[in-house]
Amino acid sequence: MASVPVAALNRLRPVRRALTHRYRARRPRRTLELVPRPHPWSRALGLITVVLVGAWLGLLVVGDVRAQVGPMNTTMTLRPSFTGGTKINISPLGALSLDSHHAPVRLDVNVDQLDPERSQALVDHPERISGLQDEVAHDVEHGTLDLAVRSCAAVVLGATTLGLAVYRRPRRALTAGGLALTLLAASGATAYATWNPKSILEPRFSGLLSSAPSVVGNARSIVTEFDVYQQELARLVTNVTKLYDVTSTLPAYQPDPTTIRVLHVSDIHLNPAGWKIIASLVKQYEVNVIVDTGDTMDHGTAAENGFLDPIADLGAPYVWVRGNHDSLVTQRYLERMKNVHVLDGGRAETIAGVRFAGIGDPQFTPDRSVAIGGEAAEELAGDQLASALRDQRAAGTPVDIALVHEPSAARRTDGEVPLVLAGHLHHEGTEVMKHGTRLRIEGSTGGSGLRAVEGKYPDPIEASILYVDRDTRRLQAWDEIRLGGLGLTTAEVSRHLPKENLPGASGPATPSPSPSPTPSTPAP
Repeated sequence: MASVPVAALNRLRPVRRALTHRYRARRPRRTLELVPRPHPWSRALGLITVVLVGAWLGLLVVGDVRAQVGPMNTTMTLRPSFTGGTKINISPLGALSLDSHHAPVRLDVNVDQLDPERSQALVDHPERISGLQDEVAHDVEHGTLDLAVRSCAAVVLGATTLGLAVYRRPRRALTAGGLALTLLAASGATAYATWNPKSILEPRFSGLLSSAPSVVGNARSIVTEFDVYQQELARLVTNVTKLYDVTSTLPAYQPDPTTIRVLHVSDIHLNPAGWKIIASLVKQYEVNVIVDTGDTMDHGTAAENGFLDPIADLGAPYVWVRGNHDSLVTQRYLERMKNVHVLDGGRAETIAGVRFAGIGDPQFTPDRSVAIGGEAAEELAGDQLASALRDQRAAGTPVDIALVHEPSAARRTDGEVPLVLAGHLHHEGTEVMKHGTRLRIEGSTGGSGLRAVEGKYPDPIEASILYVDRDTRRLQAWDEIRLGGLGLTTAEVSRHLPKENLPGASGPATPSPSPSPTPSTPAP
């Protein structure tokens, strides 16, 4: 085969390149298939998740500050929360919760230990307590500032680190850190805007600190001497030293003799544990009178009457009105008992310095299958009680507290009495009605009796201590007591003050009598 001269090949190369270029131009180009880009909402949701989780992890790892508050060494931490507020944990005594603010972060303060030297100095020199409030406020302010700085660094570090691990792109990671910082700043601004310095007036106690209201003070001293109440709160801090040694007994409180303490119970429903709880509260709070707004029984039969015998040994006068689970047989049995005051038909009686009037439930429905008169019967009974209240006022013996079982009957007395007590609903509540009467509904002091096991969780046992001024016979404050239901061992006490009794208020509100028994619109 003859060889092709090199010169000829060189001449053919431009032709070959031109042909190759033309072929490539005519050949269809292959398109590069890309992975579909995620939807913008999905990307945003993913970024928000990274920010929230990263910020939370950052707070868990490095977001706490050790600070000395008065005689205590504490650890302050910010935690995500739907309700906000402040929780002070004093192990092993329990916890103190305050509705201090509403924001998606909660301030947790754990009391790690007490400084023995500073605590002993306060015990040896009680005069230093007067300056303890300012010292504690300064310590808290300083600790909160350090916590804010550390929390900012923690959320930025946590969100940035998680963003870098997830996206592997520095820009995305820095964006996550910036958003976390913005979120924390917005939460702090919300907490500042909703800050409630008066939340200390309505603390919630749990654990052994449930007895703290009796340690801190009574309602009259809180209302008239707010500075004394603050000092007593500070004194409670110093008493923790002794409480660590004697955790089973809290210091006894000497009650103010001018304050009448009324124990409100309701809906015991044949639960024998109710009597022991009532007896304990009577002794602990030195109760002057017990008020029971009905449903003490379950079926109202004569066979159940023996359940009522412990009432004679409770240690205080017992005022009772009939509920829809209590029969006239039950009522007649109680009427024969010593120290029991049965109120019905608007009858009024002065007991322990307070004038009560009440009416029994017009319906008897023990098996919840019979509706005799329904709402109309309750309202008629309420109108009858309201008429009796007007008669008492016209006779110069106005009633201080009215008693019914059904809240719907209680609402017919609006404007005729300062305070009306009810039950029936098995959960506590309070409202000031249109014409100024305060309606106080008690929960079930028997934990709903046998009905406690009907739901997923047992119903709590609830009762209240009402503080009534002996001179004006107006409600000054009340403590809501809530115990864990069947099989539970939790306890919580929260103190509440009427708005007219808060420091700085103009004065107690007095309901104005209405010219006619027109009821207020029931609240939802």
